[in-house]
Amino acid sequence: MNLKESIETKRLPKHIAIIMDGNGRWAKQQGMMRAFGHENGTKSVRRTVEACAELGIENLTLYAFSTENWNRPKLEVQTLMKLLVSSLKKEIKTLQDNDIRLMAIGNLNTLPKKVYKELHDVIDHTKDNKRMTLTLALSYGSREEIQNTVKEISIKVKNNIISPEKIDESIINEHLYTHNLPDVDLLIRTSGEQRISNFLLWQIAYAELYFTNVLWPDFTKQHLYEAIIEYQKRERRFGKTSEQLS
Repeated sequence: MNLKESIETKRLPKHIAIIMDGNGRWAKQQGMMRAFGHENGTKSVRRTVEACAELGIENLTLYAFSTENWNRPKLEVQTLMKLLVSSLKKEIKTLQDNDIRLMAIGNLNTLPKKVYKELHDVIDHTKDNKRMTLTLALSYGSREEIQNTVKEISIKVKNNIISPEKIDESIINEHLYTHNLPDVDLLIRTSGEQRISNFLLWQIAYAELYFTNVLWPDFTKQHLYEAIIEYQKRERRFGKTSEQLS
C-alpha cells in the first residue's frame, strides 16, 4: 500500500515540529561512536525535508540542538557543530532547488562564529524562497525563550510602549522566536521517548503529539506519512465538542 496516496492533501498540518531523537543509541547498536549516529541522522533530515516539501507542508521545525545539549561531552558538541556547518554547505543547493527558506530559532549568539556565519549565509541566500519554511532550533530552550519574552514585554510596559491591559496571546506571540510561524499542528518525537524536552512549549498548546519507537537515523518518508495519517485520524476540537465541529 502506498501510504503517501492515503494522505488527504486538503487536511495537511500547516506546521510540523520534530524532536529528532535516538542518534546516539542508533550508533551504539551499530557498535560505533555517537558521531556516526549524528552523521546518519543528517540523511533522515534530508529525507524528511524533501517529503514535507513534496506533500506541501508549509512549515517544518527541527529540534537540532538544545540549550541543554551544551552539557554533553566537549568532543561530541564540537562534532555536532562541524557537522552542522558541513550540512549547511551541502544542502544549500537542495534548499534552493526546492524553493525552501531556511530560518533558525534559539540563542544563536552562543553558537561558534563559524557556525553562526554559515547559518546566516544560508538564511540570507534562501530568504526569498516560498515553497516551505524549514526552521532549525539551535541552542534552543523553550523556557529561556519564554523568559526572554517576559523580559522584553516588561521593558515595553515600563517604557509605556505596551499597557498591561493590552497583553494577550498575540502580543506574546509577537515576542517569541517563532513570531513569524503558525502554532505547531503535529509534534513528532522519535526513539520511543515520550516527553517534550523543553521544545516549543507555548507553540504546541494544541498540537497533536505523535511518538514513534523508530530511532532518528532510521526515520524514513514512510514513517513521516504514518505520522501524518495518524494526525488526520484525530479530531481536533480546540476545546469544543464533537457536535460543535460537525
